[in-house]
Amino acid sequence: MRGIPVSDIRIDKVVTSGTFSLDGGTWDVDNNVWVVGDDTECVVIDAAHDATAINTVIGDRRLTHILCTHGHDDHIDAVRELLELKPQTKVLIHDADRMLWDREMSRPPDGALTDGQTIAVGEDELTVLHTPGHSPGACCFLLASESTLFSGDTLFQGGPGATGRSFSDFDTIIDSIRDKLLTLPPETVVHTGHGDDTAIGDEAPHLQEWIDRGE
Repeated sequence: MRGIPVSDIRIDKVVTSGTFSLDGGTWDVDNNVWVVGDDTECVVIDAAHDATAINTVIGDRRLTHILCTHGHDDHIDAVRELLELKPQTKVLIHDADRMLWDREMSRPPDGALTDGQTIAVGEDELTVLHTPGHSPGACCFLLASESTLFSGDTLFQGGPGATGRSFSDFDTIIDSIRDKLLTLPPETVVHTGHGDDTAIGDEAPHLQEWIDRGE
């Protein structure tokens, strides 16, 4: 876990471990969970695997939302337990990923994410960017005041998220990255759903390589 001081907004990273299952296979994975907020309230981006570890970082702050970058089970499998610990929390996911959500969850989400929507985080706000490709409802969250993007599994250090499984599409994720993400300032820090951080300026020069590679 680490805290990153950014004005009055604190960004905490929790790395949790579990499994990802889809299309008949199961894999061990480590996920980045991001807790974004001030000293009073916060949001969680992707409640993965370990609600206790996530709640330790939240502490006595009010958790206003769990924001799901997408509906794959490794990004939502701690939602139930975290809601037991923070029952007033609202869970939001894009409607296009409801088929993935409904496979894992017996209750509906509390609302839908939409492109361009803003979500208050203390005195700041996150902007929702709908970036389909890894899944139909994949979203990224932009904290523009801090030049920070939470990319889920859409963009990683070294290229786009995987598109070799059900409900994913390579051409779509390339369009999303090119049109929604690489238009951001090059200094924008990218906090990913797995692995290390990157920056828009580090990834943008490689777009054509990814297209040529087709993966």
